[in-house]
This record gives sequence, C-alpha cells and structure tokens, in this order.
Amino acid sequence: MNLPTLRTLFTAVSLAALTLGVMGQAQAAPVHNIVLVHGAFVSGAGWRPVYDILLKDGYHVSIAQHPLTSFSDDVTAVKRVLAMQEGPTILVGHSYGGAIITEAGNDPSVVGLVYIAAHALDKGETEVANGKLYPNATKAVKKTADGFLYLDPAFYPADFAADLPKAQAEFEANSQSLTAASVFSVPAGDPAWKIKPSWYAVAKSDRIINPDLERMYAARAHSHTVELAGASHSVYESQPKAVAALIEDAAQHAMDGK
Repeated sequence: MNLPTLRTLFTAVSLAALTLGVMGQAQAAPVHNIVLVHGAFVSGAGWRPVYDILLKDGYHVSIAQHPLTSFSDDVTAVKRVLAMQEGPTILVGHSYGGAIITEAGNDPSVVGLVYIAAHALDKGETEVANGKLYPNATKAVKKTADGFLYLDPAFYPADFAADLPKAQAEFEANSQSLTAASVFSVPAGDPAWKIKPSWYAVAKSDRIINPDLERMYAARAHSHTVELAGASHSVYESQPKAVAALIEDAAQHAMDGK
C-alpha cells in the first residue's frame, strides 16, 4: 500500500473515530427537561421548592396537574405534559405519582425515572395489595360517600407532613386534593423501570408508605438509591435540596446507559 493510500486510510479512520466520539458525547449529554408528578391528597404546588432549585440550575421544569379522578385520567394528563416537551425528559413521581410515572414512563421521550417515596409497581400489582404486605403507620384515611379518599385533617400533619412547619402542614391538611379510591386498586401494566434507569429517594420516617416497601421497590428496580433521615412523606417539601440533587443526578446520567 503506497503512502498516499495510507494517509487517506488514516484520515478516514480518524474521522470515523472523531464522529463516534462526538456521537458518544451527544448521547451522554445532560437531559434538559424534567416533569414533576404529584401524588394523592396533594397538588403540584408542593413541588415549588424543588422546582425553584431545578429552575435556578438551568433545567426546563414542568409540573403535571392531574385530576386524581381515575388512574387512566391521571396517566393521560401526564402524557399530555410529556407531549409538550422538546427532547429527552426525566419523569419524577411522588407517592401515588410513582404508579403514574411507571406507566407514563414508557413514553419514548422519557429516558429516566425518579421515585420520591413512591410506588414503583410491577405488572399486575396494586398499591392496596402492596400496602397490606408492608403496612403503613397511618389510620387517617377516610372515604366520602361517592368513593373519594382523603386524610383526616386532624392526623394529616403528623402522618403526612411531620417535618413541615405546623402552620404549613395544617394548611395542606385543609386544602388537600381528594383522590378517587379506585386509583389504588388498578393493576399495573408493563413497568417502565424494567427498561429505563431509575433513581429512588427513601423517606426513612414515612408513615404513609412503609419505608421497607420503598426499599423493596428501589432494590427490585436496581434504582440509584438515597435514604433521607427524618424525612416524612412530604420529603419533597421538607428536603428539597436532597430531592433536587437526586433529580439532577438522573438528568446528568440517564443517557449514560447505566
């Protein structure tokens, strides 16, 4: 092989290597879009402390306000917000919101899932059944005549928000979003966490979801996991820096293929 041919071959190989390197960098680039999904008995407003941190750090953040009227309604509402995103998205769910992102996370725009003291159901499971396997510590759940659940405001601060200021916890108790009881007994479909990377924050003092159930979910999904000491079910409000840091870790590494 003559010298010009060798030079041509070397150049072609170098360009190919450079192209692959650039493609690898593009694939590993941080994810810009984050969608936050609230749980039962609350609204998306509780995400404000986390939202502010993520926004300050340069992320495009959307908060899904789903109606809590049925599981299908809630998933549809979240998918509607996902359709508004431009590019890859990290989907974050708190509590019942975890069941929603487990389903909605199958959307091709979602590249990573973050569970904050949340249900990460496997196919065919329900929150009701898993809650019986790992009982929680609250007796506050009440039901309306037309089939909606709420937490007795007298117990809400201690059971849902023990690490929030008393006045804030009482306000949330009296402004809670009633939730259709049916959402907790809908069998899960194919879970997105089986095919996409996930992150999990265990609230170690949670009285709404048993922390051991949270640990089971995280271990089963092979989630990147943190355990937050002293955290109630309202951990996304009481420890927003830790929660935001976990979400940002997902945004930084979801495209790594880990």
